[in-house]
Amino acid sequence: MSQSPGRLVIVSGPSGAGKTSVLKRVFETCTRPLVHSVSATTRSPRPGEVSGRDYWFLSREEFAAKREAGEFLECCEVYGRGDWYGTLLSEVTPRIAAGKWVVLEIDVQGTLKVLDRFPEALTIFIQPESVAELERRLTARGTEKPDVVARRVDVGREEMRQADRYQHRVINREFDRAVRDVCDILERDA
Repeated sequence: MSQSPGRLVIVSGPSGAGKTSVLKRVFETCTRPLVHSVSATTRSPRPGEVSGRDYWFLSREEFAAKREAGEFLECCEVYGRGDWYGTLLSEVTPRIAAGKWVVLEIDVQGTLKVLDRFPEALTIFIQPESVAELERRLTARGTEKPDVVARRVDVGREEMRQADRYQHRVINREFDRAVRDVCDILERDA
């Protein structure tokens, strides 16, 4: 019996679009077996976050060494605060070779870099229905200062302008519907 082929799935969307929550439910409910790629970061863990589950928390020196050694599929500094994020090749290539569907939750900039190496990747963009709704969601979180919210809205606006670079776009107006839409894409895009 031959092994089914692995696939890379890239999911992006602005901060506040609900992509992390949607993906969590997709992993719980979708019939296709999926593997989440854990990103690496230089930022400090938030309360309750665990290295290897939420992110690989690396020192700036560790991250730089891995970057210089070519161990990242993609990486970049985000939000201009000096923190780096990236996808380790070790999270992706062995799993695809083993027939797994590996899900990356990365930004638009990272997606474009990954598509250079994996042009056959399945791409999904999750977004709210408008920039105004994005701003409302980010403000309602109550976790960031107004200047941080404003910066995230600006980045989100630019990311939403690039959504047409993705094969699929899911508007997250209603959570359960967005989950079904993503699962449907994964099931029919074998």
